[in-house]
Parts: sequence; C-alpha cells; structure tokens
Amino acid sequence: METPSAPRTARDFARIELTRAILTRARAQLADVGPGELSVRQIARELGMASSAVYRYFPSRDHLITALLVECYDESGDAVEAAEAGVPRQQLRKRWTAMAHALRDWALDHRHEYALLYGSPVPGYAAPEDTVMPAMRTPQVFLALIADAEKQGAPLGAPTMPVPRKERAALAPIAESVGRPISDERLVRAMMAWPLLIGQLTLELFGHLHKGVLDYDVHFTHLVDRVAGDLGLT
Repeated sequence: METPSAPRTARDFARIELTRAILTRARAQLADVGPGELSVRQIARELGMASSAVYRYFPSRDHLITALLVECYDESGDAVEAAEAGVPRQQLRKRWTAMAHALRDWALDHRHEYALLYGSPVPGYAAPEDTVMPAMRTPQVFLALIADAEKQGAPLGAPTMPVPRKERAALAPIAESVGRPISDERLVRAMMAWPLLIGQLTLELFGHLHKGVLDYDVHFTHLVDRVAGDLGLT
C-alpha cells in the first residue's frame, strides 16, 4: 500500500506559482529577443524580484532553457497525442492526418516556442538528457503509426532502390526504439516523411514560402495526403 503524500503547504503553492510566472515571462522573451538573448536578470526585473531569487528556481540561463524545452515539447506532444488518439486505430491515413495537422496548429499558435524546439541551436547551450523523453513524444506517435501500418500489411509502392546495409545500421537505434517489427523500406520512408513534415512547417513559419505558396492550408493538406500515400497509409 502506497504511503499518502504529505499535503502541499502554502510555500509549495507559492513556489509553483512563482515558477509559472518565471516561465511565462521567459516565453514572452522568446517572442521579444529569441532564446539566445534570454536573460534571467531581465525576467527578475519584470517580476519585481532580485535576480538572486530567480536563480534559486533556475540556477542558470541553461536551466531555464531546459525547462522551456521540456514544457514546449510536452505541450506539442499533448496536442499531437490527443488528436491522433481520437481516431480509430485501423484508420491509418486519418491518424497521420490528425497528428500532422495537430502539430501544425500548435506551431501556428506557438511560433516562437516552435522556433525554440526546431529552429537554430541556442549558442552555448547543450540540451541535457532531461529533454530527450519529452522531445520523443511526437515522433513516437508517428513511429507507432508506422508500426501499425506494418502490422496491418499496408502496401508500399515499389521501392526506388534497395536499402543499403549501412543505412540499415544507421537507423538501428530508431528501429529498436519502436520495439515492434518495421521493414527497412517502411522505416526509410518514415525517416523521409518526418523531416519533410518538420521542414514544411519550418519553411512556412519562418516565412520562406512567402509569395511562393499562395494558400498554405491547401498546400499542407495536399502534402500530408501525398505522404500518406507514400507510406501506404489507408
């Protein structure tokens, strides 16, 4: 029998509230100056606190960036997981469509947070192990879908070339992370589809398709549908 946890104290609630306030101001800074210029001292000034008080919650800028990464990966993961889970398991194409559009919707609503996750690396910052599991949430939804397609025997089009042994070895960690059988050809196509999705979102959000694509919604919907066909999702 589990021992009941001790009730939270007023100090506990104050800490939670202040942590939330710090992260909220940090996210506002992402929009104003970007993650590379994130300033704990500026956040302290905006909250009317001494910087030493903020450092008790986040000992350095890097700790604050890590907390932002984890929070944003979890938020996007929540959105993708909820959308994909709302579709019957056998409807592979609709599951893919739901998760792709959920990620885009989250990105459009959180452009600066998306840039933190998928944009240029923050100078001088190395993401710690704490960020790995949150970062894997959305890709794991996609890989589980690909494994389900393999299990259902969803047919792929004819491969354009065989998968080399070196490529198979290169993708071994990803194949192992799924924990279910996926053919080499299907895994390679999945690894083509995922960067295509992230690349499309990045080009759109960062303005690189301006005047080149006249209707982003139509283009994204068509791209997602084309990828579904390539992956054999029906």
